[in-house]
Amino acid sequence: MPELRRDPITGRWVIFSKERGRRPSDFASEDRDPVVASCPFCTGNEQQTPPELYAVRSMGSPPNTPGWSVRVVPNKYPALRVEGDLEKAGDGIYDSMNGVGAHEVFVEGAEHSTSMTALPHAVVRAAVRAFRIRMLDLKRDRRLAYALVFKNVGRRAGASQPHNHSQLIATPVVPITVQQEMAGARRFFDYRGRCIYCDIVRQERAQGARVLLDTKEFVALVPYAARFPFETWVLPTRHVSHFEDSPEAELDQFADALLTTLSRLERALGAPAYNLVIHTSPFVDGPLEHYHWHAEIMPRVTMTAGFEWGSGFYINPVMPEDAVRFVLHGDRT
Repeated sequence: MPELRRDPITGRWVIFSKERGRRPSDFASEDRDPVVASCPFCTGNEQQTPPELYAVRSMGSPPNTPGWSVRVVPNKYPALRVEGDLEKAGDGIYDSMNGVGAHEVFVEGAEHSTSMTALPHAVVRAAVRAFRIRMLDLKRDRRLAYALVFKNVGRRAGASQPHNHSQLIATPVVPITVQQEMAGARRFFDYRGRCIYCDIVRQERAQGARVLLDTKEFVALVPYAARFPFETWVLPTRHVSHFEDSPEAELDQFADALLTTLSRLERALGAPAYNLVIHTSPFVDGPLEHYHWHAEIMPRVTMTAGFEWGSGFYINPVMPEDAVRFVLHGDRT
């Protein structure tokens, strides 16, 4: 019998229909582009990218030359541009503004690699710290309201370059998905006086059936109403509303938890394409009691089709509990 589950944060319903699906093992796939002859992100090709905004470098190496482990550069084909004024305008019921923002690329590892899990822990830690550094810098720009860090891995996830990299897009408005999460978290807080994400961490740790990783600082879990097979969230166990407010030591632990979680997913699913996003609080807000930053990993092992787009429902053929058993224990039942 199919089951409907309601996401307690946004109120979104998900249909779990095992009859439509396959065994968890049938989702194993590999979707990574092969090594290309001339990768613009590899060391030695620094002149193929715009000049770097920030880099983690060995002592004495000049900008835009070899000697780096993490580079941050403007996107060569930006979705938004940092120059100009917003110039908000109205036309009857319609609103518009200039496409002001920032679009940056975080190149992770000087040598060519398509999997974050192949990188040294020190490089991933440096990349996560770079996210924080760039967010703090962009936060000073009063035109900007929000920064989304995300990673597309594999062609099915929308990656245009196979070399390890993440991106950041800073926008003058808060994305609607984040607004919906924040509104749901606010309703829960107003009713119960607690952060719903903190409650999720406590309940999932106590029950254990949907937990992929549990450390002192972070928990990785398949959410109760996961939209996609093997969707996984990584949440700090300590309440923090803004990613950029986390101390470096805590972000190092996040990098380690992220690597372990991705390694487990890749081992179970055969290095699938995936999207990763970090949801945090808007720049304009101070510390919030009701919202809790977190990362969401979405392996691209199924397709979103007409019913999902037309209804707002998602159909997930893998129960979250089954996904966790498969990833941790290879249980194919």
